[in-house]
Amino acid sequence: MNKNEWKIEYDLPEIPSELREAGLSPLLCAILSLRGVKTAEEAHALLDYDSFSLPDPFLMKGMRDAVDRIRAAVEKGETVAVYGDYDVDGITSTCLLTDYLRSKGLKCIPYIPNRDEEGYGVNSGAVDRLSRQGVNLIITVDCGITALEESLYAAAHGIDMVITDHHECRDGTVPEAAAVVDCKQPGDAYPDVGLAGVGVAFKLVCAIEGDTERILNRYADLAAIGTVADVMPLVGENRFLVKTGIEQMKSRPRPGIAAMFQRTSSDLRSLTAGSISFILAPRLNAAGRMDEAMKAAELLMAKDEQTAALYANELYELNTQRQSTENAIWKEALQLLHPARTDLPIVLAKEGWHQGVIGIAASRLAEQFCVPTFMISLSGDIGKGSCRSYGNFNIYNALNACSDLLVSFGGHTLAAGLNIRKENVSAFREALADYYRKHLPEPLPEVVCELLITDPAVLSVENVRDIDLLEPYGNGFSKPVMCMTGMRVNSYSNVGMNGKHLKMTLLKNGVGFDAIFFSHNSREFALREGDVIDIAFTPQLNEFRGNTSVQLVLSALRRHSCEALCTDSLEQGCSHVQAQKAYLPDRSAFEKAWRNLGKNNFSPGNTLEEILLRCPPGMPPETYCICLAVFLEAGLLCGAGKGIYGSRYVKQNSKVVLEDTGIYRKLSGAEETDGAETNG
Repeated sequence: MNKNEWKIEYDLPEIPSELREAGLSPLLCAILSLRGVKTAEEAHALLDYDSFSLPDPFLMKGMRDAVDRIRAAVEKGETVAVYGDYDVDGITSTCLLTDYLRSKGLKCIPYIPNRDEEGYGVNSGAVDRLSRQGVNLIITVDCGITALEESLYAAAHGIDMVITDHHECRDGTVPEAAAVVDCKQPGDAYPDVGLAGVGVAFKLVCAIEGDTERILNRYADLAAIGTVADVMPLVGENRFLVKTGIEQMKSRPRPGIAAMFQRTSSDLRSLTAGSISFILAPRLNAAGRMDEAMKAAELLMAKDEQTAALYANELYELNTQRQSTENAIWKEALQLLHPARTDLPIVLAKEGWHQGVIGIAASRLAEQFCVPTFMISLSGDIGKGSCRSYGNFNIYNALNACSDLLVSFGGHTLAAGLNIRKENVSAFREALADYYRKHLPEPLPEVVCELLITDPAVLSVENVRDIDLLEPYGNGFSKPVMCMTGMRVNSYSNVGMNGKHLKMTLLKNGVGFDAIFFSHNSREFALREGDVIDIAFTPQLNEFRGNTSVQLVLSALRRHSCEALCTDSLEQGCSHVQAQKAYLPDRSAFEKAWRNLGKNNFSPGNTLEEILLRCPPGMPPETYCICLAVFLEAGLLCGAGKGIYGSRYVKQNSKVVLEDTGIYRKLSGAEETDGAETNG
């Protein structure tokens, strides 16, 4: 099956007594502990953001200059352009600032560059076009921090620039402009550097208005959408903005947002950060990817239901086109890679690849091959690329190290863009490979399970509803990935268009669950009813015809693997108590294991593989290995090195009470037990 490298936390996190005494459910306490919450006060602050205080926007360097210049434009009635970006962060930033400035009576022109023809960031051609429309001031959002030459070009044409951005400053140099607002510029002391571009635009509007509460009430939804879509850390101020924005969209959605959720047959009442990521953001992004970004902006700024419905339909169709184009590029990329398999970064270039879609294909390849991936669309002598990282490899630093081979680049740690001459692609591939060898990221397990669920009854409707209080989940505050092992497949079916998704009913200890594994099907795993599997998942509530149940949303599955727990039982004397007590042998299991040893001359085996092959039919290997560990501790088995491997039966002169062994008492929690006796 898929993803064999699993890291499972077999032991429960240590839960501080203060959390236990706060009246929270055990499952919620465990997750809070995993997220570093130690006190009831910290838990309250995380679960209830009513008392959160937004930092003063004027703590940002350059904010006073930006506010003064924009207020002067309002007083003079200047024509202003808001220059954004074609991704969701840039689109929401553009809408937020445009709507606000228009409400102040300004003639405000929103400008989002064409991804294919203009690319990312400010360009001199756009400055010329805006100049011809009488623009006196350009305010950038989600871009501009690297526009060193373009800001000078604008000034030479009598246009001031106020730059607001959240990207890295190249070499610590900022453009010469009327004002530069970016938390990452040198000398900035703002306490939260993780704001999205829309977050910076929001702070700018708060500073101009002088009334944060009013602006929050008006634009928290746009701030939430851009922040989630740009995968910013959902902690601190971002968490507050997203939480507030989600509640705003649930209670009084903009016409465009309501129309998009209606078009996708989604329920706004159950809106989460995940809904933004998987329903709203892809369709807004599709507009930019297919060179129609202004349609997404028009959707968000629509004032009536009819206009909103029109744009929602158009974005829905654009997303369908995007999916088709992306799939075609991904298949072509696989053909270019075949049959090669590399442990070095993938760098692929081809004429005519759609620039707006190659980033998604790069993400898929990075996940599939577990290496950073660079996809370059060639047009004549120039290539425009999208880059996606894997693991903890810093894409931005890698591009900076290879910058002598690039025309330009920009982005974040995990994702970036570049422009390159066709003649330099091969050299760039080699330079990047050399940099990667010198900065190899730490290898990551393919699946990390934070919380092992040994008692399925803990996943009750009430407990799962409790952990929903931790929304919003996202970067920096992810949903906990849980794990259950040894689950039996009761039934399964492939559902959705062309059987794209796998739906199952699973059983463990007599408790049944519905489970769904999106974008995977039974053929991929050669699945059969009765198979015993391990699953990584997050639980969610599913409501159908008035009934509420717990559904497991899978992120990985594999055939049941017992090696880790068996090895620990045999070599460490059962150190994973929480997991191993579920396999505690009873009297009949000890007797069955002992009889089985007799059939093998009272020798368990020389290796773990031999031991597992000799496990009695019908007995869980984990239970059998605990039996052997108890026999060893009780002195019934002994080897030359006093270990289990290669050990043999040792005759005892007196009766042995297995339940008196430390292992049994540890797993059973017993202080004193009348034990079963085994004659030596």
